[in-house]
Amino acid sequence: MASTVRTDEVRLPDGRAAELWLGGDPAGTPVIFFHGTPDSRLAARSGDAAALGVGVRLVAANRPGYGRSDPTDSDHLSVADDTVAIADALGIGTFGVLGMSVGGQYALACAARHPDRVTAACAVATPAEVPALVPPLPRDGLDEEGQAFFARLAVGSVEDNVAAIGPDFEAYVAAMAPEDPDDDALAARLVARLPELDRRLVAGLPAHETAAAVREALARPDGYLRDAAIAFRDWDFSPTDVRCPTWLWYGAHDPQAAVRNGVWLSERIPDATLVIRDDTAHLGTLLQHWPAILATLAQPWSGTSRGLAPV
Repeated sequence: MASTVRTDEVRLPDGRAAELWLGGDPAGTPVIFFHGTPDSRLAARSGDAAALGVGVRLVAANRPGYGRSDPTDSDHLSVADDTVAIADALGIGTFGVLGMSVGGQYALACAARHPDRVTAACAVATPAEVPALVPPLPRDGLDEEGQAFFARLAVGSVEDNVAAIGPDFEAYVAAMAPEDPDDDALAARLVARLPELDRRLVAGLPAHETAAAVREALARPDGYLRDAAIAFRDWDFSPTDVRCPTWLWYGAHDPQAAVRNGVWLSERIPDATLVIRDDTAHLGTLLQHWPAILATLAQPWSGTSRGLAPV
């Protein structure tokens, strides 16, 4: 059976466009994927074969300000509402949620906001509610400048945080040069910035796919700046409100989201399982484990009745 991968666009209730990627088994269990930052719906492509294999209908949407999704003053809960509107437009009733990195925050917010629609949740390499962590940092080994940066984001307004983050992001985009038509060169620039464990994985992906993902992720700054401005402040939802079966997947060697983020979440989400992957960095926590993660979400969950998680 071949996947029916396609792109699409839906109109949200307020008229904004939401750009989608649709893959996996069209008759399978629906799972909605929340990409990291800066990234896009195209990150779901690496899970297409796994989704098809385990019977998952995989749906990914660009958050506001990414790709052709219209920008707005979004937050965790507004994205959760957008997600339910997308599900409605696709004729999806209940669904699982899966979020990568910062996208995991949105997946958990959707589960907390819409418990009648979300059957199970997976957050992969996700920063927890950073101001509540001890220490209040998502990463280990930060120097004084890095610690001060996250301290400013924790208390800054969204507007102040956008202003603080903007120059560095502009410099990053300029260095990546997403307008470069040379797919190999663009993919190589991304790979060079990754930790060694992730570098090997991404270097093995088709360069044209990696380049397309970079171009879409960096096409405009709105999505990234909004994500980064709210990701490290107090959340507008509580993880204690996530009542569905939830899995928290972390890499033991992840420089972006230390395992203690997962420990913090597992202590607050009532029905949570923490899975730590050895010899895994950030991206590999998802890229190397798509089948197990999607198989978990594909199970026929009912209420909080738990079966065995495929690990």
